[in-house]
Amino acid sequence: MTASAVSVTIPAFDPAVTAVDSKAYRSGMARLPAGVNIITSTGPAGWCGFTASAVCSVTDDPPTLLVCMNRNSQSYDSIRQSGVLCVNTVSTEHEELSKRFAGSVKDMKQRFAGAEWTTLSTGAPVLVGANVAFDCRIVSEVKIGTHDALFCEVVAVSEAGACTGLVYFGRQFHNVAV
Repeated sequence: MTASAVSVTIPAFDPAVTAVDSKAYRSGMARLPAGVNIITSTGPAGWCGFTASAVCSVTDDPPTLLVCMNRNSQSYDSIRQSGVLCVNTVSTEHEELSKRFAGSVKDMKQRFAGAEWTTLSTGAPVLVGANVAFDCRIVSEVKIGTHDALFCEVVAVSEAGACTGLVYFGRQFHNVAV
């Protein structure tokens, strides 16, 4: 079974009510704790990836995740061409790696250096030691503002033994232990 998108009609909205400005929005979002994920893929130019906190479960039948990706991301074209990605939910030991994938390192080969990687079903890189890796194929997308919301059907899962978490809150990384 594969995921499918359903289109609905949104009722008319009062045009006098406007969205908050982006500064107020970003300030508010900094107060929403989020898991840290390294999104990886493979394409004609090789492996690519970026750090994302905008990842969530959509449904378990079929197993589907939502991944939000900025269209200005270095990885955007490769991920769109390949149609696959892996959501690597990282542990506390991966904070520096997460920073590299967040853009502190521009060269893709350097982002992947110093960590152990493998693959599952799609060929997208899987971080060895990630709390969990969701190997996915993109089945649908929605364009909103600067981002694409990618609906990704999970085709394989890999879980690590130890489980500590890394969350982003208040514009900083924080460790979470069970």
